[in-house]
Amino acid sequence: MLMRHQSLILRGSIPALVTPFRAGDGELDESALGRLAERVVSRGAVGVVVCGSTGEAASMTPDEQGRAIHHVDEAVGKRVPVIAGIGAPCTQAAVAMAEAAGKCGASALLCAAPPYVKPSQDGMRAHLRAISGASGLPVILYDVPSRVGVRFDDETIARLFEDGVIIAIKDATADLARPANLRRLCGADLQQLSGDDATALAHLSMGGTGCISVTGNITPALCSGMQEAWFERDFDRAAQLRDWLAPLHRALFIETNPVPVKGALGLLGLCDWKPRLPLVRASDKVLAELEGIFGELILVEDSLARSMMHRKHGANLNGSRAKDPAGFRSGVAYGLSAAEMDDVHFR
Repeated sequence: MLMRHQSLILRGSIPALVTPFRAGDGELDESALGRLAERVVSRGAVGVVVCGSTGEAASMTPDEQGRAIHHVDEAVGKRVPVIAGIGAPCTQAAVAMAEAAGKCGASALLCAAPPYVKPSQDGMRAHLRAISGASGLPVILYDVPSRVGVRFDDETIARLFEDGVIIAIKDATADLARPANLRRLCGADLQQLSGDDATALAHLSMGGTGCISVTGNITPALCSGMQEAWFERDFDRAAQLRDWLAPLHRALFIETNPVPVKGALGLLGLCDWKPRLPLVRASDKVLAELEGIFGELILVEDSLARSMMHRKHGANLNGSRAKDPAGFRSGVAYGLSAAEMDDVHFR
């Protein structure tokens, strides 16, 4: 029986950070990465993932991955868990990655099945056991069959949890019946994180505890606000935020992730928008669609972020009610002053 790390609580929005590369030479942009991490945490993220699929880990050297993890840990590691992505086609390489991530400051590991080789359920169990045993860090199982070619059975997940190998799952299958079945098999202690922004609220309603988010790179305050609203049982507000975010969720997956999200960050001036080959920058069509979505949404995101900062500093702000641009029920901008909401032009 391996040690189960129950002290790591994963409840809310956890952005899977992009990895910025410098425009001139394509090298790792550690300064921009630190700024991105600081931005999302200051806007409500309860953790961050570094060097996952959104972070282009497959295009990074081991040295770059270690530097990225270390830099994010230095920036935000004292406030939130820094979760390192682990993905390699053989267990030996994955174990080496996990051990290196721990030395660089990772709080936990996000471990997918080995890509390309399509192991059996027994093979996937052995793979995760080896990583967990060698690293000593909490392990979040990452089920992403669209990228690795195999899916973890629910019974396999239950065995790994029962044996103390994993503490949580990131489920990128968008199977909304699954959280309830895993609760039946594992109880409520297995922390279930959605890996699909578009269905994150529905996932919560079926027993989820949060979301490892791509959209959280762009609108971290709105994404964390939706999660917070759900846990506060303000279901109307949670639905309002979901509806606001839906067009952005869709646009960020028109092309292969992380191409659109890097394009979005480039439009916002937060980092260079180019990924590494074989990925190429977002098409003009995608960038135009993102620009069309951004106007009012980013104004509300920034206003909500200011509200969070005021509340952190003890300000007593009254909630405001405002008509949103898509015509849904008012109340999305909880905690915002009337003066702040005057910044936003609603249709």
